[in-house]
Order: sequence, then structure tokens, then C-alpha cells
Amino acid sequence: MINRNLWRGAARCLSLAVGVSLSAAAQAGSWQQGVSAGGFSNVNIYTPDTVSAIGDGKALLIVLHGCSQPINNYLTANLEDAAEEYGMVVAVPDATNKAGFSCWSYWQGTKSRSAGDYKNLISLANTLSADSGRGIDPDQVYIAGLSSGASFANTTACLAPDVFAGMGISAGPSIGTSSNGALGPCEQADVTSRCNTYAGSYASHFDTQIASIAHGRDDTTVNLCYNEQNANGMAGVYGVSPLSGTNPIAEGSRTADEHLWQDGRVSMLWLNNVDHSWSGGEGASGGYISGNGINYARYLGQYFLDNNQRVDRNSGPEISNLSAAEATGLLAISGTALDAEGSVASVDITVSNIDTSTPQLVETLSVQASPADGYFSANTSSLADGLYQVEAIATDNEGVPGDPVSVTSRVGPEPPAVAPVLSDTAASVSGQCATVSGTVMDANQNLDSVVVAFASGDVTATVTGNSYSAEGCDLPGDKNTVTVTATDTTELSSQDSVSFNIDAGQTGDYNFHINRGHITWGEGYSACYLAFGTADFTMRETAAGGQCQWVADGDSSCAGPVQACANDDREDPTDSDSDGVEDAVDNCPNVANAGQQDNDGDGIGNACDSTPDGEVTCSEYTASNYSHVSAGRATTSGGYAYALGSGDNLGLYNIFVTTTLAETGTNYYQQGTCP
Repeated sequence: MINRNLWRGAARCLSLAVGVSLSAAAQAGSWQQGVSAGGFSNVNIYTPDTVSAIGDGKALLIVLHGCSQPINNYLTANLEDAAEEYGMVVAVPDATNKAGFSCWSYWQGTKSRSAGDYKNLISLANTLSADSGRGIDPDQVYIAGLSSGASFANTTACLAPDVFAGMGISAGPSIGTSSNGALGPCEQADVTSRCNTYAGSYASHFDTQIASIAHGRDDTTVNLCYNEQNANGMAGVYGVSPLSGTNPIAEGSRTADEHLWQDGRVSMLWLNNVDHSWSGGEGASGGYISGNGINYARYLGQYFLDNNQRVDRNSGPEISNLSAAEATGLLAISGTALDAEGSVASVDITVSNIDTSTPQLVETLSVQASPADGYFSANTSSLADGLYQVEAIATDNEGVPGDPVSVTSRVGPEPPAVAPVLSDTAASVSGQCATVSGTVMDANQNLDSVVVAFASGDVTATVTGNSYSAEGCDLPGDKNTVTVTATDTTELSSQDSVSFNIDAGQTGDYNFHINRGHITWGEGYSACYLAFGTADFTMRETAAGGQCQWVADGDSSCAGPVQACANDDREDPTDSDSDGVEDAVDNCPNVANAGQQDNDGDGIGNACDSTPDGEVTCSEYTASNYSHVSAGRATTSGGYAYALGSGDNLGLYNIFVTTTLAETGTNYYQQGTCP
């Protein structure tokens, strides 16, 4: 973003980026930092566990930082919330060819698909889309940015409308304007003409591109005029007219005002109570990241979901009112099949005997639905006495099938009263929740309920056809055994059970997790301290490319190094000093419990004491915060520096803020002078 504070730009220019290869396994549900991809040596990537509700796979959102804004600031901008909710991979690249103040150089250089960071962004989008481990749908690739990043994102989306299905432009000067126009009065620009010119032979792809344009109402850095100029300009590119009225957008007390153009092709958003910052929603923090407005990334996720013009939204026909009634030894089947996008080509019906838990196919039928009202009917051939399942699937005129619908019906007399039969009982675990599912067969067709008894309480299962499912949460750690009870209306019942293991994680403050080896002073500490301070938080060990990584509940930016998986299966581990670390892996257990000598009485055994016999050693270092971080005496989140060990906030991370640190122990520094 544009800012007159030169020290921010100078400090950012001095920062060092350490890249890791894109070939590292994509870690679903966590940030990968410092990835090398698409011509960029430093990209932070979040890959969610979820997929998009439309299309085929996950969406991709590339977010471009502003001037004087490290990409790590976006680790605390709630991007991962939007990523998980909308099945959207988020990539935040650090500009390679920066202009002054570490800006994306939108006002200078050649605007071409093969030039500089325009080429790199197109390559990044294509590289991530081609990565099968991330499962990205190429029809759901989007680009967004703040300030200089917004202008650069807009230019890139105009250069490559075939690659980018949509854009999110926040507080960006109009494309083709000068750097002076960003900080001064509004610079007029013909956005429509410029965007079309940039696209050249790719302009036909504008037919299916969409654009969100946003600006904070309290922005005093970039002129507010650009919001309407950019929105009207992109509407001109797409050839759409504005709709009347304003739509209020709210997330709790945080609000925005939305203006839409035809078919949702363009959205203009005014972000209330937001200055020149990326609007991150409640809890967002960091330089040029605002927590006062709505989560703009979540807004983009919903906007793209609702208005993407490129995905196939054909969901197949829906069947309703399916019935199967006995008629002199056969089943008379009827129902309704309707297709919202086209017409119903056929309805395929299967009839299976389900007297046993394994259905036995008896007959298949294919019928036509009435074009007027969707009604269809069919009769089976003569059937032996028994219980039958009838399943129907409708296919539309484009060959897309809908969801199957089934009913059960009996041919012949009712059998003696018997209890329902449970089978195929299984459990799947996610965090401290487990979903138990299986099959329930009731020969008398009078099933009343299926109840799953979790340790946290009984849950009545949802029964669909002959399948049931129930979820229980807040389950205790280690082995859980649940009992499933199926009961009919005559009180006859049967039971089945299944066991599974729950990882309840490990809870403590940052010192506890450092002692446990979950995080280190060099990796994880600063992000965890920013997220939780000195409060307790829970971390879980997750798989990471053949090894393991500890990741915090509620904030995946708090994560330790990728390392060998821990062995937490020791029986009755001894923890002499009650510090949460078993003696077998504790370098310095409490002397009172571990029987070590302590000549200076400081509570640390001589074998582990760097200053025995009453000697107290302390060293002082006075330097800039940048130098403290470079020397390993402090860590940084990108905006602020924190003393290693104590976590004292030293102020802004740059070469102009000078502080004194006292080293009072190994890898332990605190702000101030020695005692």
C-alpha cells in the first residue's frame, strides 16, 4: 500500500526471505510458509480440508500485499477462516520486482503476460492449479489485493482473464494511473479501455469474469474516488448496468454496504470503520490489517461462490413423492422428477430384496417423466413375498444424474415381530468429534429410533433409508467405545458397538509447548505468542509429509517444525518436576524430586546449571530491533519484534527502533538492563 513513512519501506527491504520448495506435500488445514512457486521465492499458502460447494475441487485465491506490508501480516488476517468455509486455497506471494516502499510496481514497467510479476502471478496460478495435491478447480481461480497489490491484481486479471475468473480489488488506485495519483487527488482513468487493451486477444474471456471492488470508508491514504471509478470501469468491460438499491452486509457489529451490477458481475463494497487496510474481520491484526470491518476474504468467498460464471452449476433432477405400494403381488411405483436447469431425460429404478442386510437386486426399470409436471410411474413384475427397497435416479437432458431417492415396501404378509438389525457400524474421527454410521434393517418397518451413546451424551441418529449417522463432540482423549441402540415402536431393540481413539491434544502455555518440543524458540514461538499470549492453548500432532507437526487449535499459524512423530505411548511416565515433560526427555528435572545437587540453590541441578555456585551471569545488548532479530535475540511476526524467551514486545521491527536486552539465561532475553 502507499505510505509516506520511509522507515517502513527501508525496514522491509532489509528483510530476508527463506524459501521452501513447492514440492513439499501440501498440508491441508495449515499454512505453508516460504514456499517457492511460480517465479516467487516466498509464498505463504493455506490449503483447506474442505472443497468448494460448486465446480470440481477447491477454489484458489491469490492475495497481493500492499506497500510496506510483509506477507506474514496476512497470517493474522483470518484468511484461513474464509479458506475453510469456502474450500479455497489461499496464496500470498511476496512481490519479486518491487518498487519504492516495497510496492507492487503497478505504475511502471511493461504491462504484459510475459513481463515481471505479471508473468509470475500467472505462473503461480497455473502452477498451483496443476498441483494435484491441492485439488484446485481451474474454473475457480481468483486474484485480490490491497492498495498497490489491488492495482496490480486488477491489471493482472485484465491481462489474463482466461486464467482469473474473478478479482477482489481493495483500496486500489485505478489501473494505469501514476504513483502520484495514489497519494494525491483522484487521477481520472478510463479503466474500461485500459483493461480491454491489456487483454488483447484474450478479451472474449471477460464474458465470464466477475469483479468485487472495495474500499474502507475511513481510508485517508488512497482517494475514495477510485472505488466507484474501478467498479464502473469493470462494469464497462463486462457490459453490465448497475442495479438499484444498497444491500447491507453484516458480521455481528461489523458492517459494509454493497452495490451490485447485473447478474452479480460487479460488486462495489464500502467497508465501514475501515482505514487503509485489508479488512480481516473480528480478531484480525497486524500492519495494515483491520479488525474493525467485515472479513473481506469471507465476503469474496461467498461472492465468488454465488456469481462464478465458469463452473457448471447443473445439479441434476430432483425426485420427490416417491412411493411403492403392493398391488396383487407386485409393486406400483410412482413419483415426481423435475430439473431446474433443463428437462428430465429418464428415471432409472432398481428394485432389491432387503430381507437380509445385503440387498439382492431383483429388477431394473427405466421410465419417462411427464414433461408437464414430472410425474412418472411403473409396475414391477410379480415378486416373491419379502421386503423390498426401491431406488430411483433421474438424469437430465445433459446426462447429469440427480441424487438417488429410495423407499421400502413389503410384498406379502408381515413377518413375526423382530427387533431392528444393526450392521456395518463404523466411526470416523475429526478432532474431538466422531461420526458413527452404519446400516439399520427393520423387517417390520416400524423403526422408531437409533440412538448413539457417546461419552459426551446420547445422540439420536439421522436415518435416511436404511442408513443412519450421528456425530458426538467434546469427547475425551484416548480410547472411546460407543453403543448404538435401534428400537422399534413395540420397544424391541438391538445393539452394536464400535471403538475409536480421540486425540484430545495437549494443553498449556507457550513454555509448556516449548518444553514438550511442540514449538521452538526459532519456529512457532512468535506466532503462538501473538495468537495466545501467555494463556493456555491446545496443540495436536498432525501428519506432515511422512513426518509430523504440532498445530494449535483455533489458529493454525501457531505451528511447530515438521519433525519426527512423537512417541507418547510410554506407560506411566515420570515427571519429577511437574513441568509437563517426562524425565526421560527432560534435560533438567527439578532437583528436589530428581535428587540432583544444587550448589547455588537456584532450583537447577548442577548438571544443567550454566551458572552454579552462586554465580549470576548477565549480558546486555543494545541494538536495533532488526539487529536483535538477525542475531537471534528476538523473533518477529513481521510487524513487531519479541524478545526470545521472555516474549517481551520490543516495538516495531525495523532498523530505527533501538532497545536494550538483558541475557539472563541460555536463549532467554528480557527487555531492560541486567540486574
